[in-house]
Amino acid sequence: MNRNILTIATGKKLYVDLAVNLARSFYLWHQKSDITFFIVTDLPHLVEEDVLKYAKIITVKKGELGEGFSPKLHLDKLAPEGQTLFIDSDCLIFGNLDNLFERFKGKSVSVVGGYIADGEWFGEIKEICKQFNIPHIPKFNGGIYYLEKGKMASKVYAKARELEKDYDKIGFVRLRNRPNDEVLMALAMQLYEMTPLVDDGTIMSDPQACPGGYEIDVITGKRWMLNPPKPSPLHQDWYPFEKVEPIVVHFLGYYTQHYPYKREVYLLDKKLKNKLNWSAKAYAKLLIESPERIKNKFKKLFRPIYRVIFGTRKIVKSERIV
Repeated sequence: MNRNILTIATGKKLYVDLAVNLARSFYLWHQKSDITFFIVTDLPHLVEEDVLKYAKIITVKKGELGEGFSPKLHLDKLAPEGQTLFIDSDCLIFGNLDNLFERFKGKSVSVVGGYIADGEWFGEIKEICKQFNIPHIPKFNGGIYYLEKGKMASKVYAKARELEKDYDKIGFVRLRNRPNDEVLMALAMQLYEMTPLVDDGTIMSDPQACPGGYEIDVITGKRWMLNPPKPSPLHQDWYPFEKVEPIVVHFLGYYTQHYPYKREVYLLDKKLKNKLNWSAKAYAKLLIESPERIKNKFKKLFRPIYRVIFGTRKIVKSERIV
């Protein structure tokens, strides 16, 4: 069975640049692999030339897949034959993904996560489950989707697109004023009894789930992310792990602007162009990492004073980073 990685980069150059970085991290760990990497984009001319040597382009028309998070609801149409692992463009890969394909194999549609039966997750889940006469829905981060091309995958994705039309009526809460693909896919999956791959902390994580800090090295594959244990005020109750080493790190858009991501994509580019030497490493350390570290120290130092003067602003759920 064919094995594919697919990412979507439409609308802005920013997303193409992120997809290029993801593709490079894939290639670093899969140079002798039979897995094919696909970039879906309406801006094919912006894909870096070196990436075209190992990635295939699926060109779509501007707006063809919808806006916001809606393009992810069309993966059944975009996926080639065989097993397809969708990875968000704002991710990096830190190892070989062969084992992940084996773990997903046989699931027509799947994600990495668990289940939620009540509480709030872009809507009151208990009421939504009651409305559709189901016990629960999968809960997950939409940075990864898995599907095997076929009738069942087509049914699940068609259902998700159908549900999107009634997003507000169902009782789902919008994310940045747009329908959230995660809850639509969760409901569609449950209606067709599709099950998630249980999250064990080894597959994907992100800095929001692990606010205790993280260290990454895409070239060696070394990485860790920390959700500090209680009573730390940074502890995330909803995340069931403390220290994890995920093979895919999801930077949630926002964190691609921080030095760990910027440093790693710079070094990755140099590595694949055989230009990774002491001067490149020094540049990354002195001109990418150090300025932000210094800036963060000053912020930490003066934050208490700022809060005394200006107070704090409560972050609402609709502002959640994804």
